[in-house]
Amino acid sequence: MANSPGPGSPRQQALLLVGWILLLILGLRATQFFSTTPTHFLTCDSPRDRLAKSVPLPREASVVLLSQTWNQLQSIFDTYPPHPLTLRQKKFDTGGNFPDIESIRNQTEITEDDANESRANHVEVTKQLVPFPKGLYSGRGIVMLAGGRYSGYASTGLGMLREIGCTLPVEVWMKDKQEEKPGWCEELKDEGMVCRRLSDYMDVSKLEHGYQLKINSILLSSFEQVLFLDGDNVPVRNPDGIFDSKSFTDTGVVLWSDYWRHSGSPVLPYILGITGEASEILIQEENKTVESGQLMWDKKRHWKALCLATYYNYYGPQHYYTLISQGWAGWGDKDTFPMALKSLRQEYYTVPHALKTLFVNGTSHGIGMLQADPTNQTGYEPMFLHSNVVKWGARAFMCVGCASDPIDPVALSALENQDSSIYKPLKEHYRIFKVEDMEPMGIDPEPLIWKSMEHTACRSVWKNDSLCVRTREHMEKTFGHQFRVGRVAGFLGYGDRVCIFNQ
Repeated sequence: MANSPGPGSPRQQALLLVGWILLLILGLRATQFFSTTPTHFLTCDSPRDRLAKSVPLPREASVVLLSQTWNQLQSIFDTYPPHPLTLRQKKFDTGGNFPDIESIRNQTEITEDDANESRANHVEVTKQLVPFPKGLYSGRGIVMLAGGRYSGYASTGLGMLREIGCTLPVEVWMKDKQEEKPGWCEELKDEGMVCRRLSDYMDVSKLEHGYQLKINSILLSSFEQVLFLDGDNVPVRNPDGIFDSKSFTDTGVVLWSDYWRHSGSPVLPYILGITGEASEILIQEENKTVESGQLMWDKKRHWKALCLATYYNYYGPQHYYTLISQGWAGWGDKDTFPMALKSLRQEYYTVPHALKTLFVNGTSHGIGMLQADPTNQTGYEPMFLHSNVVKWGARAFMCVGCASDPIDPVALSALENQDSSIYKPLKEHYRIFKVEDMEPMGIDPEPLIWKSMEHTACRSVWKNDSLCVRTREHMEKTFGHQFRVGRVAGFLGYGDRVCIFNQ
């Protein structure tokens, strides 16, 4: 019989050492899952991982009934168009300054007959709007608009929602299948999110501009109460309690102000039935426009206003967008929402805190608009970063060669473009946000935003080895993160997840 290794043999010592290492790792993992004290692991037991497969998917509303509702509305809209059907867009010649009253009065030419015809048709639309479809909508949740390159941006905001612990169900809307990133919708299901296509409910060939997609995604979503977010919107505070805020429960609509004063045509309030004649009521000094990168809407309480705003957007690119802004800043869907509410004399809440502009660290280059938490009516606390300038996306920031990708091309990334406002922070590995700007507001969102983008770059349908390496390298050099991954982590149930450590 061959001699078996003795208890002190090198082989047994090695096996014993491996056993102790496994026990130590198992102990650390158990401590991580059952301890309530903070841990230096950021990803292995992050809110996003804990919420995976635990947030219920949104209910599937009847496609047939939703399509019927849209067809009824479209028939009304087609019967009563505004006049003239197409308004010529003109820019104000004011050198970038807000136009004076006389320029606003004369900017858009509409005859008295056209104004009267538009007003009469508007009255008929309002009378004939379909009643609220009982039983069709239910619950509350988030609607985010994505599709095409905006899906890459949306992946950042959606990941951020779960990273900050948001448990609201989410519907991600796209125009049609062509705008859908293959495989992405299957991934989203594990996070309590589902994809919807407008083309399943309506003829999207009628939608000639991207601004028209927003109102229809809200209208056709399964939720009765909606928090809408643009695809480039990145939440920086958990919005779970937003639907129970006094601002929303009292009115049923919450809107956020934009930078700009109102520049709408004086004939607009007459056509919408707000006044009995042409009026400058909308362009008074205190009247700010709204921005619709985020908005809240209770469909049951404000159904007719939602349908009326849909009418304005149906004819938006040809007529109403121009009538509302007249070529000044903000041409698009954003002010169709308050116009519909004003027309029907329905109350709504505008967040009283002015938005804050965030700038690239050490520069005067804007990043986006930081909008306030509506649950705090007395003081400013940030909740939403509408990234209307610098749009946060792993591929948009760090991909090299993506512009020539035949399957999923993107424009020249910020890391490739020396003219980009964030080229230097990415190249030299320092923060895009200035910490001193964040501290007074009690937030530090940038590490978590990068964590969401790391997930996209390394563990999603956008996974790319070189993109992943560059993203992690930036996180290591900028935030001091370290990455640990290996077979043991997979064996212990982490799968392809990566443990991110703070130094």
